[in-house]
Amino acid sequence: MSDLARVVLVGATGLVGRAIVAEAARRNHGNLHILVRRRPEWLAAAPVPVFVEDPSRWDRVMEDIRPDVVICTLGTTWRKAGRDEQAFRAVDHQLVVATAKAAQQHGATGMVVVSAVGAKPASRSFYLRVKGEMERDLATLGFARLDILRPGLLHGTRQADFRLMERVAAILSPVTDRVLLGGARRYRSISARTVAQAALTLSQATEEGVRVFHNYEMRRLVGSIAA
Repeated sequence: MSDLARVVLVGATGLVGRAIVAEAARRNHGNLHILVRRRPEWLAAAPVPVFVEDPSRWDRVMEDIRPDVVICTLGTTWRKAGRDEQAFRAVDHQLVVATAKAAQQHGATGMVVVSAVGAKPASRSFYLRVKGEMERDLATLGFARLDILRPGLLHGTRQADFRLMERVAAILSPVTDRVLLGGARRYRSISARTVAQAALTLSQATEEGVRVFHNYEMRRLVGSIAA
């Protein structure tokens, strides 16, 4: 992978995805491509190529882009999935893995994926179990490099997606973060911008292997102590 790796971002309409687009514009990143299933108005002014296509045709788009690295921030919520386990799994597991396979088939040797702190296949939490299964299955695909980001509570402004409990947790986070010490500090809050910076930085990394990054490791990577 060269310093000018061709990157495709899938999941640009979410909180972290939007932050990645903004960070790419700030860095004048000239080799980022965006793949979405629908184009929101704000993406009309994106300074990078945007491909709009149904997920069933993403394989063909990957063939056109031929990325070196895929950054995946795909994810839904229990509410958006209609509180249906199959619908939730279809996005957070199946679509993520299918996207990875399509990118890999057309040249990608690296992947950066946003998961969640506490993810593991044996988790009693359905959400964290699906995330853990997704991580496990991505690791079997044989990418030369796979970076798994496990942020805690995300700070940032969501567009048309108000989440009451998340908002309450964000208000309380200056207090709760202080009591999360030692190994528990991975559960502290983190800004979407810091996660975005870490994702873009890792998309240009050259070392091989599977790596997991929690909040403090992402902060260290981007040189941030407060984000």
